[in-house]
Amino acid sequence: MDVDPRQYEHLAVNDNDIHNIVMSYLVHNCFKETVESFIACTGMKQPSDYLEDMEKRKKIFQFALEGNALMAIELTEQLATNLLEKNKDLHFDLLSLHFVELVCSRKCTEALEFAQMKLAPFDKEQKYVEKLEDFMALLAYEEPEKSPMFHLLSLEYRQHVAESLNRAILAHANHPSYTAMERLIQQTTVVRQCLNQEHAKDGPPPFSLKDFLKS
Repeated sequence: MDVDPRQYEHLAVNDNDIHNIVMSYLVHNCFKETVESFIACTGMKQPSDYLEDMEKRKKIFQFALEGNALMAIELTEQLATNLLEKNKDLHFDLLSLHFVELVCSRKCTEALEFAQMKLAPFDKEQKYVEKLEDFMALLAYEEPEKSPMFHLLSLEYRQHVAESLNRAILAHANHPSYTAMERLIQQTTVVRQCLNQEHAKDGPPPFSLKDFLKS
C-alpha cells in the first residue's frame, strides 16, 4: 500500500527551499527570462555566477539540438576550455551529430571525408567501433531515415547529446550537473525501492512520479 498522506501533511516545508529547487531547475535549463521574473516575484538573491554563463550555455544547447555541432563545439571550447579534450565520449557524440547532418543533407562525400578525418581516430578504442559502424552504415541508404539506425537521426538523439553537453559544462564550472528537483526524485525513487525490498509485501510500492502527480 502507498504512504498515507496524513503521515506527512503536518511536516513544514520552508518556502526558501522550494524557491531554491525551482531556481535550480530554471537556471539549469537556461530559462533566463523566467529566472529574472521568479527573482522579482520572490525577492531571491540573484545567482550571478550562474547567470553569467546561462546565455552561452543556452546557445550551445540550441546549436547541439539543431544539429549545428561544429558551432556547439566552438562555443564549448570558449566557455569550458579542455572539456571536450577530457570528455572523449561527449566529443565523439558531438562530432557524430555533424556527420548525421551531412548525411541528412545528402552530402555523402563530405560526410565520408569528415568521418575519415574526425571520427576515424576514435576507432583505436573498442567502445567506439560499434558506434562508428552504425554511423557509417547510414551512408549505405538512399533514405537513411528509413534505415535500422534511424534513431541516430532523431530529435531524441540530439536532445540526449545536448543535455549531456549542458550537464558537462555545468560540472566543468563546479556547478551541479543535475537539478535539485532531479536529485530529489532520484533519491525518493531509491528510498522507495529500498523500503520495498526490505519490507516486501508490507512495504510501499516503487515510487512513480506519474502516479504521484495524479494523487
